[in-house]
Amino acid sequence: MNKKDLKEFLDVKVQQYNNLNFIESDPIQVPHLFHKKEDIEIAGFLTATIAWGNRKSIINNAKHMMSLLDNSPYDFVMNHHETDLEKLQQFVHRTFNGHDFIQFIVSLQHIYKIHNGLESVFSKYAENQSLQTSISKFKTIFFEIEHLQRTQKHISDPLKNSAAKRLNMYLRWMVRNDKTGVDFGIWKSLSPSQLSCPLDVHSGNVARKLDLLSRKQNDAKALLELDTALRQLDAKDPVKYDFALFGLGVFEGF
Repeated sequence: MNKKDLKEFLDVKVQQYNNLNFIESDPIQVPHLFHKKEDIEIAGFLTATIAWGNRKSIINNAKHMMSLLDNSPYDFVMNHHETDLEKLQQFVHRTFNGHDFIQFIVSLQHIYKIHNGLESVFSKYAENQSLQTSISKFKTIFFEIEHLQRTQKHISDPLKNSAAKRLNMYLRWMVRNDKTGVDFGIWKSLSPSQLSCPLDVHSGNVARKLDLLSRKQNDAKALLELDTALRQLDAKDPVKYDFALFGLGVFEGF
């Protein structure tokens, strides 16, 4: 396909998948349980953190996370006592365990009390066409308090060549708002033009078949290549094509 045909093809696929039906089988349904900005962004962050493996398992475990936080994630983060954290020790999703969960709650409290919240941190270090430095800086700030070393592995660092799939997905959720009701668009200080595609096995394989990506590894270098290609199709909202790539890979076996 030439560039014009490819754009038309992908635009159709975006329309096909970027609608309310998408929410039914996607982890984004968990932050959609909430209405308050801080609840949405904390629920989204925790859900995105465990978003690897079986999607049904991700959704069930993310909902379990919310129940352990009394279905009021922001209030729990800000006002918990040390004894309230004990019940979180039971949690496990693959290699993310209760100790990691507790560390995340403590670090989130630090982010909100000292750094004015999640949006503020990501916005502070944003670049014109990239949030990858922001993600790296966010990891540094998240772990600037006393923490478990093992928990660091659950936040990726793009400056160490990670594609940071889960955090790029989370940023898509928070920043994009195309009025379809899927992504939230509650972070007004950032623009969709700054986002990067959540690059995983599915989106990577489809991107390669469509000649949007040549690099074989799904790493930061591949992400830059894919981002560059998607920005040529839509500079203002390149990550809308995540819906097309993901849908083609997961639902159509493209």
